[in-house]
Amino acid sequence: MANLTLSVDDELLHRARMRALELHTTVNALVRDYLASFAGENPAERAVTEFLATADTVHASSGPDGRTWKREDLYDR
Repeated sequence: MANLTLSVDDELLHRARMRALELHTTVNALVRDYLASFAGENPAERAVTEFLATADTVHASSGPDGRTWKREDLYDR
């Protein structure tokens, strides 16, 4: 992984760090995600695509041949 040096205004960096802290992340991660999105790689789209691919391999169903239990069974004491 390459290192990148940027020059930014001190106040801008301070505000970015505070915002990143609120989001439980880092300025580094935010810049990395932005560059990936800018370059055409969107992490959110990739995650959705991976989720849908995984979902296509699951053959679970709540239809007639799916689950064998009834809602009432969950509350049976």
